[in-house]
Amino acid sequence: MQMTGNTIFITGGASGIGRGLAEAFHARGNTVIIGGRRKALLEDVVAENPGMDMIELDVADLASIETAAGELVTRHPSLNVLVNNAGIMPFDNAAGRIDDVVAQKIIDTNLLGPIRLSSALVGHLKMRPHATIIYNTSVLAYLPLAVTAVYSATKAALHSYALSQRFMLRDTTVSVQEIAPPWVNTDLIKKSDDPRAMALEDFIAQTMQGLETSDEEVVVEAIKAIRANPGPHEHALVNAFNADIIAHPIPV
Repeated sequence: MQMTGNTIFITGGASGIGRGLAEAFHARGNTVIIGGRRKALLEDVVAENPGMDMIELDVADLASIETAAGELVTRHPSLNVLVNNAGIMPFDNAAGRIDDVVAQKIIDTNLLGPIRLSSALVGHLKMRPHATIIYNTSVLAYLPLAVTAVYSATKAALHSYALSQRFMLRDTTVSVQEIAPPWVNTDLIKKSDDPRAMALEDFIAQTMQGLETSDEEVVVEAIKAIRANPGPHEHALVNAFNADIIAHPIPV
């Protein structure tokens, strides 16, 4: 994608990967707008990055999406990049009863939220000379973490949606890129400084380098082997991965 001269909206931009991307794009001179539910955190990020803007948004709520999309286009008619970053990651137990309220919240936030927001803005984006929609999925889209089964499933579904949307937009000015992070040291689960988690600064640096290309998917070096489809050996890979996680639990 083009890395300068953009007007970029980033959901979940108050913390973690969203904030990291927002500040990296802002440092390159782009106009950056961050969105999220936590107004105070949004205001803190904007205050620390003069020139950045914010819009309150709950991606799990369709009415909030429609309101925010209208406000974005009105206030920032040059908008040409959408980064669907917001997400939640509660743990669950697929061997037992899944909490339906929590599961629906995960689906609304991680899957329907990006689909609805992209749908609300794609007409505007197609009128721009060059535009990009970015989806933040996860390495768990390819290698599910059994103790976050619903989360992993939403990321796999979002990866599938991005593939379809990319094809459908092939003859327009809108490109679609996907970021698939590994475990990054953020507060998505708990900022624990676990040595298995990639430093946020390193992830942002490698991801920005990847976004400079026309690659459909941007994956950091640490997960390239996982992304290289295991094919018929998928089940053994998934089982071994999750057995190791059980033996060395993620701090919660």
